[in-house]
Amino acid sequence: MMKKILPAPLISLGLFLVWLLLNQSLSRGHLVLAVLLALGLPIMFKELRPQKVRVRHLGTILRLCFTVMWDTTLSNIAVLRLLLRPGTRRHAADFVKIPLQLRDPNGLAVLAMIVCITPGTAWAELARDRSMLMLHVLEVDDAEAIVRHIQTRYERPLMEIFE
Repeated sequence: MMKKILPAPLISLGLFLVWLLLNQSLSRGHLVLAVLLALGLPIMFKELRPQKVRVRHLGTILRLCFTVMWDTTLSNIAVLRLLLRPGTRRHAADFVKIPLQLRDPNGLAVLAMIVCITPGTAWAELARDRSMLMLHVLEVDDAEAIVRHIQTRYERPLMEIFE
């Protein structure tokens, strides 16, 4: 029942307290505004809250974590090589379009974090229907190899975890 009235009771409490602490006042006006913000903002933004996540396939999660650590380490070395010896760049930067099967918003958020923490790549754009990811890659030799890498090493495990 409380969840229907307040979509995020702890956030409401936090907003209420933060508002009062920031204003250092318990005047009637600040109390009314604190209540309005604490009740109104979570209701207004409840559609932005991610879906609840059920943790599935713990082994897949652990394998994905190690895969990301390994790939990030290799990427760090490659980017460091380019920074220390700029003349060693073998291929130009480019955008790579990656078809996606992953549709879960939480899975897409994790995919975004993975490609953003991996040096040499940056999430550029996601199609409105979530079917295509455009990724900027620092060095592109074989775009299809990059597509396969993202799909097999990150997307498939994320689909197993989230869908």
